[in-house]
Amino acid sequence: MKTVDTLLVVGLGLIGGSFAAAVKSAGACRQVYGYDLNKASLEEAEALGIIDCGFENLSEGVAAADVIMLAVPMLAMRPVLEQISPYLLGGRAAQKVVTDAGSSKKALLDAALETFGEIPAWLVPGHPIAGSEKSGVGAAKATLFQAHDVILTPLKHTDDLALEKVKMLWEACGAVVTSMDPYHHDEVLAKTSHLPHFLAFSLVDTLAGNPDNQDIFRFAAGGFRDFTRIAGSDPIMWHDVALGNNQAVLEALDEFTEGLQVLRKAIIQKDSQSLLGIFSRAQSARQHFSSLLESRKQRVKPLPDTAMVHSVFSGSVLVEGEDTKQEVMESMKESSQTFIASPGGSISGELRVPGDKSISHRSIMLGALAEGETVVEGFLEGEDALATLKAFRDMGVQIDGPYLGKVTIQGVGIHGLKQPEGPLYLGNAGTAMRLMAGLMAAQSFDVTLTGDHSLSGRPMNRVVDPLGQMGATIETSEGGRPPLKIKGGAQLKGIEYHLPMASAQVQSCLLLAGMYADGETVTVAPGIVRDHTNRMLNGFGYPVSVSGENGCRVAIKGGGKLTATRIDVPSDVSSAAFFMVAASIAEGSEVRLSHVGMNPTRSGVVEILQLMGADITLENESVVGGEPVADLVVRSAQLKGIDIPERLVPIAIDEFPVLFVAAACAEGRTLLTGARELRVKESDRIQAMADGLIALGIDAQPLPDGMMINGSGNTPSERKGEPVFNGGTIDSHGDHRIAMSFAVAALRAKDDIRILNCANVATSFPDFAGLANRAGMRIVVTEGLEDGSC
Repeated sequence: MKTVDTLLVVGLGLIGGSFAAAVKSAGACRQVYGYDLNKASLEEAEALGIIDCGFENLSEGVAAADVIMLAVPMLAMRPVLEQISPYLLGGRAAQKVVTDAGSSKKALLDAALETFGEIPAWLVPGHPIAGSEKSGVGAAKATLFQAHDVILTPLKHTDDLALEKVKMLWEACGAVVTSMDPYHHDEVLAKTSHLPHFLAFSLVDTLAGNPDNQDIFRFAAGGFRDFTRIAGSDPIMWHDVALGNNQAVLEALDEFTEGLQVLRKAIIQKDSQSLLGIFSRAQSARQHFSSLLESRKQRVKPLPDTAMVHSVFSGSVLVEGEDTKQEVMESMKESSQTFIASPGGSISGELRVPGDKSISHRSIMLGALAEGETVVEGFLEGEDALATLKAFRDMGVQIDGPYLGKVTIQGVGIHGLKQPEGPLYLGNAGTAMRLMAGLMAAQSFDVTLTGDHSLSGRPMNRVVDPLGQMGATIETSEGGRPPLKIKGGAQLKGIEYHLPMASAQVQSCLLLAGMYADGETVTVAPGIVRDHTNRMLNGFGYPVSVSGENGCRVAIKGGGKLTATRIDVPSDVSSAAFFMVAASIAEGSEVRLSHVGMNPTRSGVVEILQLMGADITLENESVVGGEPVADLVVRSAQLKGIDIPERLVPIAIDEFPVLFVAAACAEGRTLLTGARELRVKESDRIQAMADGLIALGIDAQPLPDGMMINGSGNTPSERKGEPVFNGGTIDSHGDHRIAMSFAVAALRAKDDIRILNCANVATSFPDFAGLANRAGMRIVVTEGLEDGSC
């Protein structure tokens, strides 16, 4: 690719000055020139070293440059293009490229069409999503665009070389370059950037005219300050945006006004349900997009010193200074959480851990496809389950909540889903992606399933291959990994599929696809598989046939329907497992874990701990919504090492990280085999746990399909409860179960255990640290950079 020799930046304000400074700092071209109507700005840019040379005559600057960046107000684009057009016509334009930094692409293209009679191939429209409320060349920073989006909006006939030159310059600035249709760009920015700014301007202007404005502004709380901060932006710039992108802005205003009228009506009518629906849907969406943004930050880490970040929700740019640094760090915290777990303590009290994640996922999926209203109580408000909820909202399903664990779903019927406007983002939810692959394979429309960095590295061929045998067309990335691009309109046929491993996700995926398939779909598992899907399908009135030893053969016929029902989600036994182990290993502990799901295909962790000598009793056993539940009373006990029976491995697969901690505290050797599945979870849980245990002084030997641990438990009564683990720093690899397991280990540690990358704990166990501390553990959550520094 031909490099850029000379660059002219027209308009040396914040954006133009920062672009010039960044290109010059990166050495991306030989000479950086500048032009500005304000001679003082030109002189300041030269004095600050932002440009190499300034031109007082625009025509001379254009003649000398290979690339011209127009960083002027939107309404100034046409006059500038007219002024420089003689140097951009005919042979003179052969080696020149023009780009811009405006926030409305239609305005630029209209100006170019009026000036040149066509959109020239050498014009590359662009828009950096970065800035500051400070203005002028004095506020310019070479780091302004680092790790920020820049959207280029080329047309079909845009010259490839011109596009590559502009892209190269932005990448030299440290920006993340994305391409987008120019008109779609204007629609998106109207909603995410322009509309929030205009609402903030309007609100402040309206309140400023109120007779009580002194008290209004005097007692304004943080919410008012946060929302209206962007009203401090440059009025001239936003005046030009309002006129330059007026059509898209008006459409966004109309759409917002309709929503505002719905809210107004609900308040007038005192419609409590509608109000809770609006607020809870907004809260859920906000949390979902926060997760999406944090996932992106894990792949592109902004430098804190740039002190600016683009908001997915408002499109606004945060202000430089101390307030901005605080907001940047706040926005980064999800991807940089660290647990510091202090040694000692005991566990006591009555605890209710969050709802079962597996059941929460399935309740949304089947409730959405049912006919009628499904009410879910005890829904897990973790990021994984919320990602599933958001995906079905994106496919046209009205879902109110969650509010205090309650979700109300207006089912659309088995054929009622609508094509989403874009890919369905599922965060870190592997269960959601694998189950939804089965559902989406049977829809009439194309859909793409995506996830965060962790999920994007997990294998999906285990569901893609059998779905292909049923007639589905699914494209994956290299190695069978997400995203999954699923072609709509497939005519699925029933098959008999023998699972290579006992996987509930694979079995459930095929059963959900089987609802749409011709004939009967049969799955045969080599061992016990958790049966939440079978139970819930029956609860929704869709018959499932279960036969064979341990229910290994499950069959479903296509063509049925789902009828709405009520679902009571029990507490998640996987989440309860952390407190079972904690109470077992911490001397003097006694805890009651209430309403825990005791599905026999999930309760392997209880049996394994009891085989190790744990003191666990079940009380208040009952069946709720087809799922067995019980209160678990756990008291401290001296554990002993065992060979874990392979029959229990599939029904305790998620609990092995914390079981490894129990094994380290036990007397004698614990051996696990037959658990190769642990290598392809959110992380390689065998290797990650072995590395962490070894770092803490435990004799742990990873095996291809398990682990051998020589426990350091104490048997003499006078030594009971002594420390087992050394202190140290552990990398959880972003795996929620590893993070929580090593937090439990601190109960028997000599010194603090510092656990890095704990943000994903929120995917399955919101407020784990808070509940653990209330129970008697000692966990401090800190926020720092992604390498764990604070």
